[in-house]
Amino acid sequence: MGRGWRALTSLLLAAAFAVLAVPLGLNLAQAVEWPEAGPQPVISTPPAQQEPRALSAAPLLATGQPAAPAVDAQALGKALDGALKYDGEGDVTAIVTEASTGKVVYDRGGSEPRIPASNMKLLTAAAALSTLGADARFSTEVVRGSSPGAVVLRGGGDVLLGAGESRPGEVRGRAGLKTLAQAAAQEIDTGEYSGALTVQLDDSLFAGPAISPAWAPEDVQAGEIGPVHALALNGGRERADGTGAYAADPALAAASAFRDELADAVAGRGIKVAPDVVRGRAAEDAPVLAAVDSATVAAQVNYLLLHSDNYVAEAMARNLALASGKPGSFGGGTEAIKEALGLLEIPMDGLLITDASGLSPGDRVSAAQIAAVVREMTNGENPNLRAALDGLPVAGLNGTLRERFTDEAAAGAGLVRAKTGTLNAVSSLGGYAVSAEGHMFVFAFVANGLQGPAEPAREALDRAAAVLAGCGCR
Repeated sequence: MGRGWRALTSLLLAAAFAVLAVPLGLNLAQAVEWPEAGPQPVISTPPAQQEPRALSAAPLLATGQPAAPAVDAQALGKALDGALKYDGEGDVTAIVTEASTGKVVYDRGGSEPRIPASNMKLLTAAAALSTLGADARFSTEVVRGSSPGAVVLRGGGDVLLGAGESRPGEVRGRAGLKTLAQAAAQEIDTGEYSGALTVQLDDSLFAGPAISPAWAPEDVQAGEIGPVHALALNGGRERADGTGAYAADPALAAASAFRDELADAVAGRGIKVAPDVVRGRAAEDAPVLAAVDSATVAAQVNYLLLHSDNYVAEAMARNLALASGKPGSFGGGTEAIKEALGLLEIPMDGLLITDASGLSPGDRVSAAQIAAVVREMTNGENPNLRAALDGLPVAGLNGTLRERFTDEAAAGAGLVRAKTGTLNAVSSLGGYAVSAEGHMFVFAFVANGLQGPAEPAREALDRAAAVLAGCGCR
């Protein structure tokens, strides 16, 4: 590689990072403060060095730019074949298309059904956005119970509740149980309660088992997923930051947190709240005392893609099922996903969906189907699907790609956005890349049959995506 070409590449990468770093109305205005020891200076991080909160979907494709030169598919294929070689068992299927036209420029068994791992979440995201709409929200309510002295916490499909006050600018904790309890307390008439106020939990919105039979028992035992309910704190987890172990009963954990907040809210009015929460179903027409609304479907889809959150993906599928007139069960969710994909005219040959998160080893999705979903997000006719692009991790920058695209794949850092996927014997990567000459490539790479460490195959997928980002393609 000549000195001039290296300089040109450096300039292009710098330009791409500069564009990516432009916040959409927001930036990380965080300052580094010295420990207290008398007056100390405050050092602010320059805006250009701050990680952006929002990233444009196709930063190098602007209207009015000259058309990129034609792609030499033979040269591109040779480069991708070399990048996808790795030491170890298994093999990779792949497909690359031009986003603007859908023209296939590289196909390596792309129509073969494969275990997709968490690339399945791309299909769930597209189905949810197309059916529910990007702006839909899920409501958690407090209603009057059918028995005297009872209130019922009724789940509406929000599994990203927070225990404290509502935080409108957040996704996790956008709806807070403390805010809900305080609002409900204002509607409770002290004259109605001669004894203790009781709190009941209605999480009957979702149907069927809380643990899918499609999941491998060892993955459940390892804490890859928890019981899926119609309401939960922190994506079903015990910790407020959305990490750590899953709660044994996420809905009951949420109801107990609500009960504690309600007890505090009514204590000054002489009302006591019974210590135990019991399950009970509220009447459909029960008067609503208070409600809090979740973040939008678009925001929750972005969250589940960025963090590859299994629990949020499975809850989203059940909400999708209910919106499609199906039972809010695992089976209803998978049927609704497949139905929505059919309406989007995604190729259906060989498609087998057994869960929404990709945790199931029974899923079968081809690289061509994954790429078709991504292209619907980037160039399809349904504008709701554009919202998913903000949730795709950026290579080397955030989400599940933060620690990837190093060494031989470093040229793709900042220029590739993609969803990752990892299971035993599986590694996948599906997304898009904008090349040095302005091509926008949609791609999907799926490695199956791996034995031992997944790193060699994963690095090969990163190298291939980096080829697309740096491709002269002539």
